[in-house]
Amino acid sequence: MGTIDIAPGVQWVGILDPQLRVFDVVMKAENGTTYNSYLVRGAQKTALIETNKGKFSAQYIENLKKAIDPAKIDYLVLNHLEPDHSGALSDLLKEAVNATLVFTRPGKSFAENIVNRVLDNSMVVAEGDKIDLGGKTLEFLIEPYLHWPDTMFTWLPEEKILFPCDFLGAHYCDDRLFDDLVSNYDYAFRYYFQAIMRPFKEHVLRAVARVEKLSPLLVCPSHGPMLRSSIKKRLEEYRAWALEPKKGDKKLLLVLYASAYGNTAKMAEAIAAGAAAAGVEASLFDLTATDIDPLLDEVEKAGGIAIGSCTINSDALPHAWGFLASLITVKTKGMTGGAFGSYGWSGEGPVMLSERIKGLRFKVPSEPLRARLVPTGEDLKGCEAFGAKLAESMKS
Repeated sequence: MGTIDIAPGVQWVGILDPQLRVFDVVMKAENGTTYNSYLVRGAQKTALIETNKGKFSAQYIENLKKAIDPAKIDYLVLNHLEPDHSGALSDLLKEAVNATLVFTRPGKSFAENIVNRVLDNSMVVAEGDKIDLGGKTLEFLIEPYLHWPDTMFTWLPEEKILFPCDFLGAHYCDDRLFDDLVSNYDYAFRYYFQAIMRPFKEHVLRAVARVEKLSPLLVCPSHGPMLRSSIKKRLEEYRAWALEPKKGDKKLLLVLYASAYGNTAKMAEAIAAGAAAAGVEASLFDLTATDIDPLLDEVEKAGGIAIGSCTINSDALPHAWGFLASLITVKTKGMTGGAFGSYGWSGEGPVMLSERIKGLRFKVPSEPLRARLVPTGEDLKGCEAFGAKLAESMKS
């Protein structure tokens, strides 16, 4: 695609990846993505902000050469070292032989693990450090856990441009590049927040306040469109999504299940009834018929979960595993959890689920509850007692 002037002395020199459909193995990217990289020229010095994914190393360097001889780059600013940002680093350093690498202390460690050598020609920056390019200043704002411990933002005050790494980004590819030119990408923007920023809500809120105070005219993230007309809107969305949901007066237990023949469902209903009788609110969700993403908001409102699955081929059902996998984006430490399920002859499913929720740092007050095939009246009484015990744990 070539390079694009986005402000006086500032160029976009990134790569478009419209064919991408899955990012980092686990994220959907129905509209592809961009790997944004930016060249900033001052009167005396030139800086390159971000590199690119290794798969596009040759294409990226060829594109960069349309804007500058890489040997004339003075600083290579690495806001974040995940491989989609730094995979081209080794190849680029063969060309940008005079560049000083700029990163946080954790970033230096990651960079050296990527290129597998000591990087002597480097600068470790701290909060508020600056580089004078000659009429243009790069100021570094340390923002760990947005979304890696090495993350920093780079601020160009003369042009009021913020380079915030993954913050305010999206996996969305459109060669028009700017938010007021591309098609609507609200879904991709929201999904990106959910997948990447949701686990770090307190850091998001801090960064939103900081960016609002800076009042940038242009925000240049590492992925997706650059923002110039929707900055306020996108910051307000981040704030709304990062606020913890309001919880009701009663503690809430989510009873989630995947049932092949209705037997685990019967157990779930009895567990919910037992929890309600013990004084908490209980909500039932059939995981075979429920989208997981909306459930995450419910989990954040809850004080505990009971997760149920029948056992098929010595394992729990994928619906239960998929739900638990999604909890990596939610703070679950200290919540109450329990596992249950019907089985035919082996019954490993609930046991495996119980071990997983322990690994997610739930409090698990009871051993996994199992019933063979169709639960008896006594089994269902045991389910009610199980629900009551979970309720008492939530209240303690």
